[in-house]
Amino acid sequence: MRHLLLAATAIIATPVQAHDNADIARIIDEGISHSQVMLTAQHLSDVIGPRLTNSPAMRTAEEWTQKKYREWGLKNVHKEGYLFGRGWWIEKSSVRMVSPRPIQLTAIPIAWTPPTKGTISAPIFVAPMQRARDFAQYRGKLSGKIVLVSQPGAGSESTTAPFHRYTGDELAKLDEFEQAKYDPEADKRTLERSDFEKQRDAFLKEEGALAYATISYRDGLLLHGEGYMFEAGKSPSLPGVQIAAEDYRRLARLAKIAAAPTLEIDSVTHYDDSDVKAYNIFAEIPGTDPKAGYVMAGAHLDSWVAGDGATDNGAGSAMIMEAARILSTIGVRPKRTIRFALWSGEEQALLGSLAWVEKNLATRGGPNDPPLTGERRYYEWPKRWPINKQPGYDALAGYFNIDNGSGKLRGIYAENNPAAARIFADWMAPFRSMGMTQVAVAPTDGTDHVFMQAVGAPGFQFIQDPLDYETRTHHSSADTYDHLKADDMRQGATILASFLLNAANAEKPLPRSPLPTKPVVTDPFAYPDNN
Repeated sequence: MRHLLLAATAIIATPVQAHDNADIARIIDEGISHSQVMLTAQHLSDVIGPRLTNSPAMRTAEEWTQKKYREWGLKNVHKEGYLFGRGWWIEKSSVRMVSPRPIQLTAIPIAWTPPTKGTISAPIFVAPMQRARDFAQYRGKLSGKIVLVSQPGAGSESTTAPFHRYTGDELAKLDEFEQAKYDPEADKRTLERSDFEKQRDAFLKEEGALAYATISYRDGLLLHGEGYMFEAGKSPSLPGVQIAAEDYRRLARLAKIAAAPTLEIDSVTHYDDSDVKAYNIFAEIPGTDPKAGYVMAGAHLDSWVAGDGATDNGAGSAMIMEAARILSTIGVRPKRTIRFALWSGEEQALLGSLAWVEKNLATRGGPNDPPLTGERRYYEWPKRWPINKQPGYDALAGYFNIDNGSGKLRGIYAENNPAAARIFADWMAPFRSMGMTQVAVAPTDGTDHVFMQAVGAPGFQFIQDPLDYETRTHHSSADTYDHLKADDMRQGATILASFLLNAANAEKPLPRSPLPTKPVVTDPFAYPDNN
């Protein structure tokens, strides 16, 4: 109640540009006092569970979210497909050390790896591989083995608390213009790492290995299980599992001092090739001016499979849906259409939002450029020239993304756009008492607004309190409903609804940054190979 009174006071005291005081007051009342955001998040997390793109659970989520939008009175509710690849899901799995003593290990199948087709039992062979040049030393040694392909390392203990909220000083440090950096050598190295997984799979099959295991990249018995060989016809040959870091290191230590431990792996996974298209979900609140364009908010609905996809990104999806419910419930009639997007394929190189950008905003590259497939699109597509606008390029008046867990909205990244920053400062003024205080000129990356910015469209991401997102829950087996913060999510959905209505009713669309142009390297020392 105190937050409501302070927010109402801020509304009265603050000069406004596009927002209407009465509408914001109704948004706050509906979003705080009548919220359904946690019911939505709980259904996505507990009932549906992990939502790997094209998996049966993701198909369930696609249908359920559309059903809820229709119940709430949203219009033009539909899905749009794009070519993706195979579905995949885990029925059950077990990884045990059976000698020198029996231990049930903490492990998970790696996404898109095949089943074991029954239990396989074999000694391990520790063979760390990071580049194709590492293969030679292991030739002739891996037949009939379960190969541990990661470097064990020594482990580490964090010296900082895993749960954190931003301080004022930390927020202020985000407000710094960042010059775009173009490093072709770094891009080349990243693509080489992307291809290495396929090369390693082929090598292990050729050598007669039975399966392989990787180490989890976080301690604390956390698992992740990410894998990226999802394209049809390009699935891995061998079963693969990720083993908790503590268990993996024990295996490596035992192999060093005595006979190699023997493992049993029973991995029951399934491919789903019934539909190679993935789908983005859309719903709208129609605008009163068909010539004014539209504003949009989005979050990715897909997740990884080790946890329930709660903080990444059931939280963001629930806040997008709750903003839609709030605005529909209070009966707004915006000038511009307000569109809500739930993306798929975000965890596989933002492929869902990229497909939408190419269809509705712009493509990149010339007619003779070779086609890009899989995750290579994430790295190579933004480097292609020219930018080719689609007929609907100018219709998008602003896009807002949520994808950093369930933390409170503390501000917004203005993506090196100071003109937009001034507008955002005004829009967030009524919510300063709720913790929304920082407009950061700096850009941010890694999520579904990125390809919009890559073609000069006004796409923005909110700043959120980190909580334990990066330290524990992101992509991990700890990504469950328990880590969601209800007060934060109510605040986030309420602020998002207000920003959308402001953008929809503003006199002009949000200002755009200049259309990106091909960089010219003028510093002869910028890259080692630049002459």
